[in-house]
Amino acid sequence: MSAMARGWITAAQLAAFDAAGTDAHRIFSDGDGWVERLAEDALISHKTDGARDAMREALAEWCAVSGWQPRRIFGKLLPRQNEDRDPPVLLTGDAALPLTGEVREDGVRYGLDFAAGYSAGLFLDQRMNRAFIRRAAPKRMLNTFAYTCSFSVVAALAGAETVSADLSRKSLDRGKANFSLNDLDPDAGHKFIADDVLEVLPRLARREKKFDAIVLDPPTFSRGNKGRRWQVEQHLEDLVIATMELAAPRARILVSTNCTKLQFADLERVARFALKFHRRAGDVHREAQPPDFPPGHGARTLWISLRG
Repeated sequence: MSAMARGWITAAQLAAFDAAGTDAHRIFSDGDGWVERLAEDALISHKTDGARDAMREALAEWCAVSGWQPRRIFGKLLPRQNEDRDPPVLLTGDAALPLTGEVREDGVRYGLDFAAGYSAGLFLDQRMNRAFIRRAAPKRMLNTFAYTCSFSVVAALAGAETVSADLSRKSLDRGKANFSLNDLDPDAGHKFIADDVLEVLPRLARREKKFDAIVLDPPTFSRGNKGRRWQVEQHLEDLVIATMELAAPRARILVSTNCTKLQFADLERVARFALKFHRRAGDVHREAQPPDFPPGHGARTLWISLRG
């Protein structure tokens, strides 16, 4: 199939996802956008209407070969400015079906809501990092900019107590629902803080809280409490330094960004400066790129592993 040579996953890869209990993954990527499978639905993220139409046509060809057929197809424009982000729109399929549902990743269940905003509820490019957290099995994890708390869910499934902080109470409520989807009691050993992360961190430090896993996946740009301006290129280093105050011995810290101006070398520089600032020894490493995300696609992520 000619489409497969242009970035579509193979039938064998599709079967491997199904065997792993994963029905949320990319099925196509290129410079003009991508296509994701989200349980029974497909989502086309596109930069132009022409790219959307081309991917929609190629999706039909890929489905004929792979045997997978979406019940609905959604489209989402990838705008130049964050303020122009809109929720996905239904392109084909039954408009009477609910816009909420759920997906699975390695058997873990997550809720989706196509009407909730620009993102439906799960960042697929963090799959390998969620798997790393689950393997690491931390005792206490801090999840900052937690969104719908997917990292907290996998940590809790591995036995951790978790603290999830996000400015949006609505997102944290969706996170609690994700706990319940996986038969986890969100009120048993788990805390959800609806507040500006940059104000939460010093409060936790004053209370001498320590965590052996910390997730830092901040937005590229936002405004926090009292109109505080956050710009990841300018403030990431300060964030990592502040977070390291909360790191227990041998803690693991994930540093992640979608900002195209920051590359892996920038993350490593920030990580090593924070280690030097705190006079702590540590190593950095990257988890493998998800097999459905070609190089250059998805977030840039880096793990800091403290030695003491």
